[in-house]
Amino acid sequence: MRRAPALIAGGGPAGATAAILLAHAGAMPVLIERARGPQDVVCGGFLAGDAIRLLGRLGIDPAALGAPAIHTVRLVSRGQVAETALPFVAAGLSRRTLDAALLDRAITEGACVERGTAIRRVEGRCLHLADGHAIEGEALFLATGKHDVRGSMRPAEALDADPALGLRVRLEPTPALRAALDGVIELHLFDHGYAGLLLQEDGGANLCLSVAQSRVRAAGSPDRLLAGLAEEAPLLGERIGAATGLSGWASVARVPYGWRADDTESGLFRLGDQAAVIASLAGDGVAIALASAMRAVNCFLHNGPEGAIEWQAGFARRAERPVVAASLLRRVGEMPMLAGPLVGLLRHVPALTRLASAVTRIE
Repeated sequence: MRRAPALIAGGGPAGATAAILLAHAGAMPVLIERARGPQDVVCGGFLAGDAIRLLGRLGIDPAALGAPAIHTVRLVSRGQVAETALPFVAAGLSRRTLDAALLDRAITEGACVERGTAIRRVEGRCLHLADGHAIEGEALFLATGKHDVRGSMRPAEALDADPALGLRVRLEPTPALRAALDGVIELHLFDHGYAGLLLQEDGGANLCLSVAQSRVRAAGSPDRLLAGLAEEAPLLGERIGAATGLSGWASVARVPYGWRADDTESGLFRLGDQAAVIASLAGDGVAIALASAMRAVNCFLHNGPEGAIEWQAGFARRAERPVVAASLLRRVGEMPMLAGPLVGLLRHVPALTRLASAVTRIE
């Protein structure tokens, strides 16, 4: 069996951040990532102000990667539209570009990054790989995102009775659509779900949806779901109709929104969505990934593997306010009878939108 001083499962923002900091400290981390190369994933195209600041500490500048700045949030529900300035400057950056930049930085720092290797199961601080080999770390940083790995599954009660399905597709915007989304993140609220729409660095528009699985099953396919939403949410339908093409459907099932890991075992640090799953409409998932990795690595370097238990409980407490606040906003946003009047109120009192943006930040 191979052994490593520090072992990382997953090469997204949380795993890559841990690799950067561990390698910089001389801890010789080994990172295992199943994807062979850069790819787009469902979540994480929106970078809030706290995520941008944390990336700066790693030497990553979203603007230098081409990410367009976002200054305004536009909320839409049942014909009501509320628009206000964000309390920070945000950015639109694809996960393909962000993840590649972070992993390149990790390699530059000296981390060992092994791509194209799937993890079959977790056993303590040991990863059993699909190729039949196993690797054990003095500490294991579990950063597999919303995907569970056998041996480290979230409890059944982490899921709602009708859990959310995450969907993402890239739109080719027309000049009119590009102008409508310039500097804006749009959130469209509808029955049992919501959609986020923004421009990103590759010139496309990123459309992400969080929808109850029952709605997707009833529709039969993502395309039919969008067709139905075009009638239910006319402005969203107008935005989709203004695109010249859709490409690259990606999905993630059974999203455990609101879940936080408040316990673990010695040597096992749960990062990112393995530590806390914030509702996507809050736009703070990447910041939670970065913050959890930074704090976990700091704990490991100062307290060793045995510090994981106390650290995990402490991070769960730190994440409670933003995760609970975002879950409450999600519940209201997915109930049309409440969402419409709420957006109407926010149009007249824009300070409430800025307050909601502030209380759902991890940093």
